[in-house]
Amino acid sequence: MSVEAVLARISELQGVLSPAAAPVSAPASSAVAAPGATDGGTSSFAAMLGQAGATGTATPGTTAALRGATTLPVGGTIGTGAVTGATALAVPGASDPGARMVALAQGELAAGIAEQPPGSNDSPRIAQYRTATTPGGVGPWCAYFVSWLANQAGVPVGEAGQGFANVDALAAWAQRTGRATQTPAPGELIVWDEHIGLVTGVDPDGSIHTIEGNSSNKVSARTYGPGGGGALTYVKLG
Repeated sequence: MSVEAVLARISELQGVLSPAAAPVSAPASSAVAAPGATDGGTSSFAAMLGQAGATGTATPGTTAALRGATTLPVGGTIGTGAVTGATALAVPGASDPGARMVALAQGELAAGIAEQPPGSNDSPRIAQYRTATTPGGVGPWCAYFVSWLANQAGVPVGEAGQGFANVDALAAWAQRTGRATQTPAPGELIVWDEHIGLVTGVDPDGSIHTIEGNSSNKVSARTYGPGGGGALTYVKLG
């Protein structure tokens, strides 16, 4: 082979090999982080969500981050609640109005709702209880309290859901509509002479636990023996 032929062959080989041998450096501003990359430990959770896309398939890095944030079971599905963080806490037995009322009452008890000042039958929160009753003026508020619980739980009391400011009127409505019972159960109203509360639990020995409004000028938890401390009747809602 002549020298010219050898040089031509070498040139041809260089032309073939040079693209692979000459790396091209991409501008730093155009680099895209790999899925799940930490960017030196500073990339945010929002960035990982952006890589996954609002409607696309989550990357392994995003899935791991979401599982860590939501205690997702292995193999579980990531729902919109995991992304938004807006899901509410589930209440056990929330499909049961009585269970919803108990949960609501426990929340008011934990919040320490009380009259301001004591003996006034009023406070900003107690005024909210009165909104469940028409009309609802300042006064003894145990019936306002249970009317508000029932309204919030989706089972308002009264023929038109108007609530009651008067215990006797509520008890008469319960008798008239077949809601009165002599067997206490959690989520039922407990009625005494001129006072009313909510049953939150019944022990095997018959002891009855309640949460009541306007008891010692506040929302209070009480425990009674069998018979509910002279209770006249109980009211089942829902």
